This record gives sequence, structure tokens and C-alpha cells, in this order.
Amino acid sequence: MSMRDHLYTKYTRVWIPDAENVWQAAEIDRDFRQGDSTLRLRLEDGTALEYPVGPDGNPLPFLRNPDILVGENDLTALSYLHEAAVLHNLRVRFLESNHIYTYCGIVLVAINPYEELQIYGEEVINAYSGRNMGDMDPHIFAVAEEAYKQMARDDRNQSIIVSGESGAGKTVSAKYAMRFFATVGGSANDANVEEKVLASNPIMEAIGNAKTTRNDNSSRFGKYIEIGFNRSYHIIGANMRTYLLEKSRVVFQAEEERNYHIFYQLCAAASSPELRDLCLTSAEDFLYTSMGENIFIQGVSDADDLERTRQAFRLLGIKDGSQNAIFKVLAGILHLGNIEIYSEKDGESCHVSSDDVHLAHFCRLLGLEAPQMEHWLCHRKLATASETYVKNMSARQAANARDALAKHIYARLFDWIVARINAALRASSKQHYFIGVLDIYGFETFEVNSFEQFCINYANEKLQQQFNSHVFKLEQEEYIKEQIPWTLIDFHDNQPCIDLIEARLGVLDLLDEECKVPKGTDQNWAQKLYKRHEASPHFQKPRMSNTAFVIIHFADKVEYECAGFLEKNRDTVYDEQINILKASQLELVADLFGDQDAHGPKSAKVNLRPARSAPKPPNKEHRKTVGLQFRSSLHLLMETLNATTPHYVRCIKPNDDKEAFSFDSHRAVQQLRACGVLETIRISAAGYPSRWTYGDFFSRYRVLMRKADVSCPDKKLVCQRVLETLIKDADMFQLGKTKIFFRAGQVAYLEKLRADKFRSACITIQKTARGWLQRLRYQKIRKSVILLQRYGRGYLARRYAEYLRLTRAAVVCQKNYRMARERRDFLAVRRATVTIQAFARGMFTRRIYQEFLLHHKALIIQSCVRGWLQRLKYRRMRRAAVVLQCAYRRCRALRRFKVLKTEARSAEGLKKLNTGMENKIVQLQRKMDEQGKDYREQNDQLLRANTTLGTELSRVQQQLQQLQQQQQAHSQRGGADSPGQVELEALRTRLEEARVLKDETDGRHQNEKTQLIQRVAELEEENALLKSEKEELNQKLKQQSGRSSEDVGSALLRAEMDAERRRYQNLLKEYSRLEQRYDNLKEEVSLTKFQPGHHRNLSNQSTPESDSNYTSISTSEAGDADDALHLVEEMGVDKAAMDIGIFVKLQKRVRELERERKRLQDSVDKMEETARNKACEEEEAKILKSAAAEQEAADLAYNTLKREELESENLRLKNDLNELRRGVSERAADDDASKELREGYDILMSQLKAASEELDARKEEVVILRTQLASATQQRADAWDEEGADEVDANVAELPSDKSQALEVYRSVCQSNKHLERELQSQASQHAEEARELRAEVETLKEDVEKKQEALNYATSLSPEALLEYSVQLEITRLTDDNLDLKESVEKLEKNERKLKKQLKIYMKKVQELEASRGGRGKAELGRHVTLQRKEKDFEGMLEYDQEDESLLIKTLITDMNPNLLSGTVPCLPGYILFMCIRHADYVNDDRKVESLLTATINAIKRALKRNEDFETTSFWLANTSRLLHCLKQYSGDEAFMVQNTSKQNEHCLKNFDLAEYRQVLSDLSIQIYQQLIRVAEATIQPMIVSAMLESESIPSLAGVKPAGYRDRSSSLDGDGGRGGGYTLPALIRQLSRFHCAMRDHGLDPEIAGQVVRQLFRCVNAITLNNILLRKDVCSWSTGMQLRYNTSQMEEWLRANGLYGTGAAQALAPVIQAAQLLQVKKKSPEDADAICSLCTALNPQQIVKILNLYTPLNEFEERVTVSFIRNIQKQLQERGAADGGDTAAPQLLVDTKQTFPLLFPYAPSSLGLETVHIPASLGLHFLVRV
Repeated sequence: MSMRDHLYTKYTRVWIPDAENVWQAAEIDRDFRQGDSTLRLRLEDGTALEYPVGPDGNPLPFLRNPDILVGENDLTALSYLHEAAVLHNLRVRFLESNHIYTYCGIVLVAINPYEELQIYGEEVINAYSGRNMGDMDPHIFAVAEEAYKQMARDDRNQSIIVSGESGAGKTVSAKYAMRFFATVGGSANDANVEEKVLASNPIMEAIGNAKTTRNDNSSRFGKYIEIGFNRSYHIIGANMRTYLLEKSRVVFQAEEERNYHIFYQLCAAASSPELRDLCLTSAEDFLYTSMGENIFIQGVSDADDLERTRQAFRLLGIKDGSQNAIFKVLAGILHLGNIEIYSEKDGESCHVSSDDVHLAHFCRLLGLEAPQMEHWLCHRKLATASETYVKNMSARQAANARDALAKHIYARLFDWIVARINAALRASSKQHYFIGVLDIYGFETFEVNSFEQFCINYANEKLQQQFNSHVFKLEQEEYIKEQIPWTLIDFHDNQPCIDLIEARLGVLDLLDEECKVPKGTDQNWAQKLYKRHEASPHFQKPRMSNTAFVIIHFADKVEYECAGFLEKNRDTVYDEQINILKASQLELVADLFGDQDAHGPKSAKVNLRPARSAPKPPNKEHRKTVGLQFRSSLHLLMETLNATTPHYVRCIKPNDDKEAFSFDSHRAVQQLRACGVLETIRISAAGYPSRWTYGDFFSRYRVLMRKADVSCPDKKLVCQRVLETLIKDADMFQLGKTKIFFRAGQVAYLEKLRADKFRSACITIQKTARGWLQRLRYQKIRKSVILLQRYGRGYLARRYAEYLRLTRAAVVCQKNYRMARERRDFLAVRRATVTIQAFARGMFTRRIYQEFLLHHKALIIQSCVRGWLQRLKYRRMRRAAVVLQCAYRRCRALRRFKVLKTEARSAEGLKKLNTGMENKIVQLQRKMDEQGKDYREQNDQLLRANTTLGTELSRVQQQLQQLQQQQQAHSQRGGADSPGQVELEALRTRLEEARVLKDETDGRHQNEKTQLIQRVAELEEENALLKSEKEELNQKLKQQSGRSSEDVGSALLRAEMDAERRRYQNLLKEYSRLEQRYDNLKEEVSLTKFQPGHHRNLSNQSTPESDSNYTSISTSEAGDADDALHLVEEMGVDKAAMDIGIFVKLQKRVRELERERKRLQDSVDKMEETARNKACEEEEAKILKSAAAEQEAADLAYNTLKREELESENLRLKNDLNELRRGVSERAADDDASKELREGYDILMSQLKAASEELDARKEEVVILRTQLASATQQRADAWDEEGADEVDANVAELPSDKSQALEVYRSVCQSNKHLERELQSQASQHAEEARELRAEVETLKEDVEKKQEALNYATSLSPEALLEYSVQLEITRLTDDNLDLKESVEKLEKNERKLKKQLKIYMKKVQELEASRGGRGKAELGRHVTLQRKEKDFEGMLEYDQEDESLLIKTLITDMNPNLLSGTVPCLPGYILFMCIRHADYVNDDRKVESLLTATINAIKRALKRNEDFETTSFWLANTSRLLHCLKQYSGDEAFMVQNTSKQNEHCLKNFDLAEYRQVLSDLSIQIYQQLIRVAEATIQPMIVSAMLESESIPSLAGVKPAGYRDRSSSLDGDGGRGGGYTLPALIRQLSRFHCAMRDHGLDPEIAGQVVRQLFRCVNAITLNNILLRKDVCSWSTGMQLRYNTSQMEEWLRANGLYGTGAAQALAPVIQAAQLLQVKKKSPEDADAICSLCTALNPQQIVKILNLYTPLNEFEERVTVSFIRNIQKQLQERGAADGGDTAAPQLLVDTKQTFPLLFPYAPSSLGLETVHIPASLGLHFLVRV
């Protein structure tokens, strides 16, 4: 049985020719046997057909491919390669799947859809970039990527040849190819070359495209664009070459056609101001634009196109002036066509009216002489051997000459514009490679074919020859690479046809020869052709014509009309008209025609010269015909293409009606034959078109192998054995190194065997399954019969049992009835008897009960009477006992009272305790006086030393100045070194010694001061001990006063105790005074160091948060500071710093007097209050008169003592002031005193005078207060003497014998009571104040509650929409109020801050001037003073460094930082270190340091990230930058950021600077780093995504279901030969784990890390989904299963790392739904509903695309029907309309560059700055912990 008998069997499907559809499908209805003359077929509509075959009939019909191969991406992958299969595959892909691109070997077939498709966006470009050609669905971008990749891989120039009929989409395809190169190979610099390359398209379309009957935007010229690349494969320039512009279209257009677009664009925008000078109107008014009778194109705005053209001109550097010149030339052409030429009566001459408006406009626009142009339009010049004369032209000749001139002007302008475009696109550097895009016309045949069609078909013959040789070369290389034997493939060679056209004495040669003949005609040329080429197989003469010829091209026979060939080949233009154009005043026209030799015109003109003039050398270029020029340029093009690697794009026009997705089989087959696609198929079919790798073949056809072969490890040997067994003809296949090569039809035969094997297996499975089902059925029937028998027998048994039961029941019923009847009679008799007995027994029982009741009542009366008698007796006895107990207890109480009274009189112990306490206080005061005295002495010594050193320093400075003057004078005289220099060195030595002496003095002073501080601390401890003892005594006194409260003498005892307490309080006040005096002395010492003026900086300036023990003018005394600052501002900085010390002393003295005045005023107020409350305290005042007198005396003594002390202190200050005044006056009186010093002295005296006046005013207030106090005291004493004298005497008379003890006790008790009373009064006043505050708060809350209640009531009455708006309005109002409050607070703080900063600047400036004047001495002293004052015992979380170490700090922490060095340390350690350095700069108020450090940090981080663009470094610096940002927020002092801080962290807040602006800069930097991190991570995982998610076999059981017919494109593969990186899903998950671990180890905030993972998952989703939408081979059930498993593994990884809540899983929703879409059933309407409800994350276009791409795994699975897809589309459209979505077309691909909104949540650190440890390995030894 032959192979044919195996193939042409029943049910085999075939193709038969059809007149309507070209090919028609049929099915064999009976097996074909060798020798049969007919083949019985059945058509698809069920019609039977007898198809004749055999030698006398048709050959056997073409076999159809299996359904699994229908719709393949590559036509050469089909098992049966023939015209019918190709046409059917293209039709299915175009109509059912809407795929316009299909591979045919190395050719990309592109069918024009006549509809805008969303498959050319930037996301599609990104999806195809970097992918092999066979990995993705066919696309123009895949061809462009292949060319780009081969250029980079092979270092060889590339070409993309785009051809096809007019209207097939050549221009669009070339445009998209250039867009791909512009996007992928963008310019390396900012030259934007790719934009200029794309900008050339609108220009060339405007001047070279026109509307034809076949295409609205047909290119009427050929162009070859070379896009240049440098060594880095970036676009650096471009160059354009054009071929055969259709100049005849300028002057003639057929019906329904238009001239070039630029003319209509100018007419559409004629009303614009810049174009009014052209005098254009509607295109209908001009001859050259109205011949087609339709000047509009549907859906196109010519005015808008003109604006785009002008924008493109500007982008290419053609300015508006040049554009206007171009527009003038174009408008002149239109006016030239409207010039009316009138014929004369003789018919041999003509004329143009001198009043012709269009002639005037033409000459004006082109800058020509109107009379000359008018003359030479109607005349021409002829030259003979002896003379030259002018000849008239007929009207027809003049019109032809006018049209020739218009064509020539337009051609020159076209060439000029192309030259300018090339100049703008010229490469600025050396071009190393280029990719050429050839957009050239395809094979054309019309009813009337002329010279243009001849040239076009000639060019296509040359391109087809090059194409055939290239295809054959690729096939040969493939066979050699695989080392298989091959024979020469016989393919159609069109070299004879090319020789017929271009060989010697060919068509073109004969045409050029006839053009040289003076009177040559088209008829003569035709006769020459007949005579010369009549015997050629490719040349024919038409039977019915003598002026036409036929050439048999590779595509079809074409008949050409000879009329017009000579004229078009000559392209004649008269020299007289050209000379007028040369003399044009318009610069552009002069350039166009100024140097014809340089421009190299393409046309040849007949130039007639006067015989008398000297002959010029012949211009060869000028004599070239159009055919010769075209042949030369075509040869140059072929040389260029042969030197490059070509890539072919064949554009197919599906129909002539321009209907979207309409397929005309006749037109498609005609173009497939013409463009060489079928020739490619024939060459492939002649060899081994089907190619399988050994692994793919083994996986696909292992079902045909034996069990022993499957287990063999050598797959190549197994495949060889199987093929030798299955295919008997060894020539039908070849075994290569890596692939198996099959002849056409062998794969289909193997598929048939495989299907038969599966069918046999299915029959076996069905047989077994059916037997099993029948056995199950038999067993079920048998069980049913047995069950029925059992139930029947049971039913009969139950019937018999029921009979027996009923019989027994009847007997029982009879028995029971008889028993019931007898029992009823017995019970009636029994009830009567029992009733009679019951009534009798009840009567007897009631009688007995009445007797018992009477007896019980008698007993109750007796018991009540006897109880009353006993209670009466008991009460009498109890009263008698109580009387006796009271009398006895009274006696005992009197005795105890006498004992307590005696004990209360004894207070000897209390007195001893008080005596000891007084002694301790006196000792303490004595020690304080001694220390103060020593301190003053040391202060005097220090003052004297400072004065001595200052005098010495001044003297040395004067000597130094004298020596310098002498040295300058000596140097001027030109002498040698003088002895003065030696003396100068000696003075410098003495100066250094003086400085050392001063340092020692300061050190001793500091030590003494430290000792004093320690002594003061000891005194404070003793004071605390005394206070504790005092409290104990107070407690004892309270206890004793409570026990003796009933004693009359307790009042005197309390008075004595109050006196004792007052003495103790006086001692405490004295201690406080001494302590304050000590503080004053410390301040005085600090002030003396800055004489003659007081200078301050941040280190010795006191703030409310400062921990220094002395007072100063700071924010704690805001009023004095503001006054001082105001005074300083008025006097100036230099003058105010001279006397600041004295001014501070006077202010302090004034404050002390003010406090004294307030205290005296308080005393007066207290006495007045006491007088007012006199009536309420009369009784107590009488008792406490004596104690009060003593208290007043003590207070008076204390006041006297305090006044004397203040007066002495005032006297001492006056003496110091006088001494200071004398010193200053002496210095100011010196002759050498500076003017500044005198001015300072004057200012100081004025300030001193003002302070003295204020002091006098305070003295007067003190005197007044003293007078009031004395008068109040006297009044109080008199009142007490008059009202309480008698009562006190009486009380004293009743005192016991021990009067002294009782008096002491009385005084102590009085003192205690008074103290308690004051405490009670203070507490009462405090409580009253708190109560008032609470009441006010309650009122405020009530008002707030009422307002909220009103708002709530109002809100409840509103509708939901109004309620929402009202709530938003309330919230806005509240936020606005809060914002205004915060703004007020910020303004107040800023104002105070500005004041303090200004004051600080004043002080610092004066300090700097003083340091400069004193040679650095003051600066050294100040630095030492700051160190002593600001010394910290504990680490406060600050790091100090010198300014010159800043670069080293940045270099160590940022530039040279390796993240691996910090493993095991605190995360984000560099961020913490940088913030601690910033905090110290803030602490010392160094704004320059803060600004410099932050700026250097930000710049260094940017440089580090630019240098190291890896994930480790980027995530490290993102973590540190965000941590530094969080620290700046956490320690900014803003309450919103301090909520989670500890008290220690709040102490570490910044004090002086608001770094909000730098926080914004750091926030922007963090966003930039985050974006770089995403870019780095995406670049890392992007090569892994497709292989891991779609290509790796995560489920091994699905490995053998790869679709048949898959064919790798070997030319697309890289050097390794693989189809990808071979990444698996675990590799991708490991990479994600590495990213996550790096972010976690570096301390990146979990929220930010979650956003990174979420963005990466979105990238995975986008790339995976885009590949699904662009790859047909992955749209299968197995891929859906694999993909769903992979996504579940990704979700498990998220859960394992705690990232599921970040939203990353939701980012995979589209891919998950795509996987489910591939797996679900796709057949019934219910399935459509389920798909629409399931795929909510996919847009309708994506769902339909996946359904169109869905590929069955084998022949047993059905394809998705077109009706099902249409149903899905309808439901999705209805859902979109119901949802009210936007009407814009959804995007097919997912934007891979889209990012989620970035949020940087505030994440404060719980780590204290004081706990941060800096490892020594970092080398930051220059940082000082502060």
C-alpha cells in the first residue's frame, strides 16, 4: 500500500479549485485506490462531487492540514505547503483571530486591516524588545528587533525591505519600524535624533503621498532610509534616498484621485495670516488640484496636517522663513497651472494675457520677470549651425511646456527638501552600523500600464531576484549547519526577464536610443522592440495592437502601452524657462536652479545654443534619461541591499473597497503570487520545510514508540529507530545534528499515525469502560431482583402476621370490655360508700379543732402579760447600772486630765532640739561667709591678673606695631634684616609666656570654682537634713498641741512655737540669700572675663532648658532681654557690646529691688487683709497678741537686716562702678585711645545715668512701702492693745506656776497654728482657683456640647448626600481653625527665634571683633570658658567633628561605604551617625555646618547611587535616607512627630533650626532612590519572568503536550542557541527572597519594603500578561495550569514572608484570571456568562485577544468558535455600558512602566541616640561623643 493510499482515505479533507473562492474545502467520501479516475468528495454544504483525477483529469487535490496546525504563526510550519493552505491560514488568522501579521519563513506577511489597532504602543515595543523572533507572535516590531539584534550580534548592516501594492500599508509598516528603532535605540545624548527621524515622515507624506483609487495615503515615490548607529547601538543620524517620484501627478490626476497632499493642505489653511500672501483659495479653484473631482479625504483634516507638517519642519531645523519660501514655490505651481493660454487664429501660435492674475501671482511669488515669463511660455528658441531664431508654439505645445515646467519645479523642490532633511539627520559622529528601511512600490498592473508601471515592475524583478537568492542561501546554510546532504533546489530564476529589460539592446537601451533620434516616436520604438525581442520567452506582442508590448514578469503578464514612453523618459524642459528661474529674486528658487550640475537633475532636456557662442563642455548628467537614472539608482540600491542582511515585509491588500477586516481571496492570491510569498513556500516545500528538535519530537510522538525505546537515554537514537520504522522512504526525512528535517506532508502523516494511535487507545479504553459499565449494570440488576424478592417475601409474611395480630386483638378487646363493664359497676358502689364515710369523719374532726383553738388563744394572752412584766423590771436595773458607770468613769477621767495637763507644761526636750538646729544654721552661715570672702579674694586676684595681662598684651601689641612699621620702612629703603626683627621675636616669646600664664590662672580659677560648687552641694545636703529634722519637730508639736488643746495655757505655748518657727524661717531665708549671693558672685566672675564689655555666644547664654546655675539675659527673662535688644538695635552693635557687663549688673540690681518692693507690697496687702478680717478673729487676736508682737519685731529685725545688706551691696556695686568708670575714663582720655572707645565710653555713661535714674525710682518706691508698712503695723498694735489687754491679763493670771515652760509651749503651738493656717489659706486659694478653672472648662464644654448637639440635630435632618457634604465642610472648618492656630504659634515662635538669633549674631560679631583686636586671646579664653560651662558627664547622643573633617566623614560613611561592613550592627547606622552630627551642629547653633553637612550628604548619596546601581547599595541607601528623614521628623520638636517619643528622646529634639525644607529635599531624594531601586530590581527579574512564569515546566506531567508544528527561527536565536535564559520559578522566588532579605537586613521600613514587593509583583503581572497577549503558543490549557500553579507559589511566598497584606497578591489578579480563562470551558452561553463574571480584572479587549489566541493541545480538543467570541464581546460591551465606563478604547497591553503611588509613612525609632554604638572598624575616630 503506497503513501498515497495511506493519505487519500475516507474522511480525509482536501482542497479543490473554486472559481469564486479560489479554493474550496471538501472531504473524501470513499477511499482512493491506485488507478481510480475519480475521487468521490463531499463539500462542506453536504453536496456530493465526483472529482476527476488521473492523467487525463486533474491531479490529486491538495490535502488539508490538521486543525491543530490551522492558524499557525509561520506558514512554513504547516505540514502541507501549498497555495490553498497558505490562503486558508491567512484567512483564518485575519478574519477569526484578527491577526494581521504572519510569518512565511523569513518574510513577514502584513495584511492591511483598514482599521486602527492598539498594537503599536510603547508597551508593545517593550514587550518585543530583546525577544527572539520566534518567541512572540508575528509583528513588524519582531522584524525590527531581529534586525537590531543581528546588527549588534554580527556587526553587520541590516535592511528591512517593505513592499506591496498601493494601499497595502507599506508606508505605515516602514513608519512603525522606524518608531521601534527610535524607541529602542534612542540617541545617547540630548540630540533627539530619533525624534527627527520620525519627524521626517509627516514631511515626506505631505510632499510625496497622494490619494489614489486604492489608497488614501499612497506613496508615489520609493525611499530608502538609512538609520545610523554608533558602537553603542544608539541612533546618531539618518539618510534618505528617493526613487522615481511620480511627477506626472503634479499636472494630472485620474478620477477620484488627488494631487500631493501638500497642495490641499495649503489651500485648506489659505485663510491663516501667514499664508494670505500666497493668494490661494479652495483647491477646487486650481486646475492641478481639481482634476480628480474630489478634493477631500474622509476623516482627514488638511489644515491639521499642515500644522503637523510645519511642526516637523521646525523640528528638523527648517525655519519659518524657509517654510514660507517653500510654500511660495508650491503656491506658484498652482498658479502656474491656472495660467490661461489662448490659441491664435492660425493655430500655430498662442499667447498669454498680460492681465492674467495667476501669471502675476506666479511671477510675484517666485520673484520672476512677468514679461519674460509671458513671452517664453508661448515661444521657444531654436538653434541651427549658423543662426538662432525664436519659434512660436501652439497652444497645446505651450500647455505641455507649462506642465513640464511645473513638474520640473516640483521635482527640484522635492529633491531640495530631501537634501535639507538629510542635512538635519546627518550624523554628528562616525557611523559604524546602519539599518536601512526600504519603502518601495510593489508589483503593479492596471488596465493601462505606462512608463511608471514599467519602472516599478522592473525594480520588483530585481528585488525578487535578490529575495530568491537570499532565501536559497538561508536554506543552504541551515542544511550545512545541520550536516545533512542536500541537492540544488530548482527555483524560478527571473534573470532572463531582467536581461530583457536592462541588457544590451534591451528595452531600456532601445528606449534611450530612440530618445536620441531627433524625430523618434513611440511607434518606431515599438517596432524596434518587436523586431529585436520577438523570440524572447518573456516578451510578447499583443495580437490586437501595434503600439503595445507584453512582458512576462515573475508575478504576471503585463501589457504596456508605448504612448508617452519617450516623452516621460526625456522629461524635456526648455532652457529659456529655466534661465528665467535662475534669475529669480527668491533665494530658494535661485538655489533650486542655480547650479544644475551640483544638484544632478534626473531629467534630460534639449538645450539649444547659439552657433556663434563658444561651445560649453557637454553636461553628461543633464543628458541622462529618466530610465538611465532609475537603472543607476536601482543598481546602487541592490549593491547596498546585497551588502546588508535583508529582512522582508510583504504587505497585502485584502480588498479594494477599503473595508475593515474583509478578505478577498482573489486579490490576496494575486498579491501573494506577486510579492514572492508563494515562491518562498515553493522553495521551502522543495526541501525539508518541517523541522523538529529531538526533544520536541520525542515528547510529541513517544506514543508511537515501544516501551523499551521510551526508557532509552539516547533520544536521538530512539527518534532514528522510530522514523525508520514509521517512514519507509528514507528521503522523506533527514537527521541533523540537533534537528530532524521532514519533507512536506510527513508531519501530517505522523500526526495521522499519532491520531490513529490515540484513536486505537481510545477504542480500547472505551471497550474496557463499556464492559465495566455493563458489568456494573448487571450487578445492579441482580441486586435489584434480590432486593425485590426479599421485599415480596417480607410483604407476605407481614400480611400473615397482621392476620394473627388482628385475631388476638379481637379476643383481647372482648375480654377487656367485659372486665371494664363489671369494674364500672363496682367503682360506682365504692364511691358512694367512701363519700358517706368522709362527711361523717369531717363533722367529728371540726368539733375537736374548735376546742383546741380556744385553748391556744388563752395560752398566748398569758405569755404576753408575763413578758411585759419582765421587760419593765430589766429597764429599771439597766438605768441604775449606767448611772454608776458614768460616775466612776468621770472620776478616772479627771485624774487622767490632771496627768496630761502636767505633761503638757514640760517642753524641755523640744527646746533642746530647737537649740541644736539654731547652732547648725549659725555654723552654716559662718561657713558661707568665709567661702564668700575667699571667693571674693580669688576674684580680685583674677581681676588683677586679667588687668595685668591686658595691659601687657596692649603694650606688646603696640611694640609689635612699631616694629612692623620699622620693618616696612626698612624694606622700603632696601636694607638688610634689622635688629628690630630679633626684638620682635623676643616680644613674641614674651607674648606666648603671658598667654601661658593666663591659661594657668584660668585653670586655678576653674579648680577653685569647682571646689566651691562641691561645697555648695554639701551645704545643700545639710540644708535638706535640717529640713527633715524640722518636719519631725513639726509633727511632734502638732501631736502635743492636739493633746493639750483643752488647756487654757496652750495659746501661749503655740505663740512660743510660732516664734521658734519664725526664727528657723529667718535662718532659711538667710541661707537662700547666701546661696543667691553665691550665684551672683559666679555671674560676676563670668562677667569679669569679658571686660570692658560683656560678650555672649550660645555656650554661655542661658535658656529655659539650660542646666547652668547662674542667671543671664535670656528667654527666661523675656522682658529684660527684649528691652536690651531694643536698646542694642538703637545704639548699634559695636557700641552696645562695650558696657553690656555693667548694664547686666544694673538690671540685676533693679530686679532685686523690684522683688524687695513686691515682697513689701505683699506684706502690706496681708496686713490690710488681716485688718479687714479683724471682726472674725477678735478672740484669736486677743490670745495671740504677744506672739504677734514678737513676730512683728522679728520681721522688722529681718527687714532691717535685709535692708542693711542690700545697702551694703549697693554701696559695693557703686564702688565697683566708680572704679570701672575711672578705668574706662582713663582709657578713653588717653591720646592713643580709639574713636570707637570714646564713643563706647559716652554710650556707657548715658546707659549708666539711665540705670541710676531707674534705681532712684525703685528707692522711692521702697521708702513709700516702708512708710505704709510702719503705719499698718502701728495701727494693728494699737488695736490689739485696746481690745485684748484685759483678756490676756486674765489668762496670764490663770497660768500655772511654771510660767516659762507654759509660755514656750504656748508660743510653739501658736507658731504651728499660724503656719498651718497659712498653708490652709494657700490651699484654699489654690482650690478656689482650680474650681474657677474647672467651672470655666465646664462652661466651655457645655457650649461645645450644645453646638455639637445642634450640629447633630441638623445633620440628622439632612439627606445622605447633603450629610456627606456637611461633614466635609465641618471637617474643613475645623482643620482651617487648627491651621490658623498653628500658624499663629509658628509666627510667635519664629518671631522669638529671630530676636534671639539677631541678639546672638550681635554678640558673636562683637566677640569676633574682640578676638581679632586682641590677637586671638579672647577667643582662646572664650573657648576654654565654653568647654568648662558646657561639659557633659553623660553621652547625650551628639557627635562633634571639625569642619575640615567633613569630607572625611562623607567619604567614610557614604562614598567608600560597603553595606556588608555593617552586618551585625544597628540597622541604618550611617543615618543615625549623620543625624547625631547634625544635632550637634544644631546644638552649637552653627547653621553653616548644618547646611554644609546636609548638602554634602545628599550629593554624596546621589554620586554613590550613580556609581553603584545594584540592588544591595540602592536598598541600603534608601533605608538610611528614610531613617535620616524619620530622625529629622522625630526630633524636630513638632508635637505631631513626638507622640511616640520617650522623655529622653524629647530632650534630644533640635533646639535652633527648622529643617523642614531639608526634610522635603530628603523626601524627594528618597523617592528618587525608590524609583532607582524599582528600576534595578525590575531590570534584574525582567529576563527571568517569562521563562519562570510561562516556559518552565513547574508541573512535569504536562511536559508532553506542546503543540505540533512549532518551529524555532534559527536566525533569531542567540549564540547559545537557547530560547531563553532557562530560568525557573524557584529561581525567580529566590531572587525575590534575596531582595526582601536585603531590604530587611538594611532596616528598610516594612511599609516601603511592602511597596517594593508590590511593584515587583505588578511588573511580573504586566510582563507575563503582555506575553500571553502576544504569544499564541502559550495560550493553551497546559499553560493555564502551569501559570495558576506558579501564581499560587508566589502567593505562598508572600504569606511565608508576611507580605500578603501589602496588596502584592492583588497585583497578580489579571494573570490569575487569564490562567483561569485558559482553563475554563469555552463552549456554551453559560460558559460565556461565567467568563464575564470571572474576568473582572481583564478588560474586554484582553479577554477577546486571549480567546482568539487560544490554541488546542491536540486534535481532540475543540477550538473557540467565532460565535462564542462574538457572544463574549456583546456581553462585555453591555456590561461596560451598564457600568457607565468611559468610551475610550481600553489598552490591550499593560503598561510595564506604571508605578503605584509611593507613600513614605512616618516610622519613629524606639532606639535612643545615647545607645548608638559606633564600631571602630568604620574609622570614625575623629568624631567626639558629646
